Amino acid sequence: MSLVIDIKAIRRDFPLGQEIVKVLKGIDLQIKKGEYVALMGPSGSGKSTLMNLLGCLDTPTAGSYLLSGQDVSNMSDDELAEIRNKEIGFVFQTFNLLPRTTALDNVALPMVYAGATKTQRTKRAQEVLTDVGLADRMDHRPNQLSGGQRQRVAVGRALVNKPSIILADEPTGNLDSTSGIEIVRLIENLNKAGLTLIVVTHDRKLGNRSDRLIRLLDGKIITDETK
Repeated sequence: MSLVIDIKAIRRDFPLGQEIVKVLKGIDLQIKKGEYVALMGPSGSGKSTLMNLLGCLDTPTAGSYLLSGQDVSNMSDDELAEIRNKEIGFVFQTFNLLPRTTALDNVALPMVYAGATKTQRTKRAQEVLTDVGLADRMDHRPNQLSGGQRQRVAVGRALVNKPSIILADEPTGNLDSTSGIEIVRLIENLNKAGLTLIVVTHDRKLGNRSDRLIRLLDGKIITDETK
């Protein structure tokens, strides 16, 4: 299978006053198309920084990152934004929905940046909301939805541009256990349909459901197990 992510010797340093804090200390990571990978590690291990790099929200201090064959390590902010919008769907712990906007318009938003027409946006957003089980909630605003439903809207928004990768950061962190299980099943079904799925989590149960579990500590990968 082809590689979607190919990272070599990635370092990420952050200046803090007169000092340089070394957060990622030379990471090599290859992820194949269609894999289901969990990234785990304690606070301060570097997993959030790694996720920001994987998601093209940040660029490395050193090293190379090929995303679907394109070198994104030295791209400008505008180039990174375009790649993000095409290749990556994000699901966040805090949902990050626009509060005064309907579920339909929240899901359609990434298509605005992709230059789709209103008709195209509406049609695709309706399809996606139906797929995530919210066909009867399209006109509801976030405050009219439960936590689980809001996360389904967030998953729908992540899917709307047909990305090759879903990056989920603590996707069950703000949900009760029943809603959490529903969201896990939903994103796992996306993986079964062929999407590459990367989940960053503290939740050992969620991590253990993945096909591959990568543990970070002090800015390095310490274990990489394929099940």
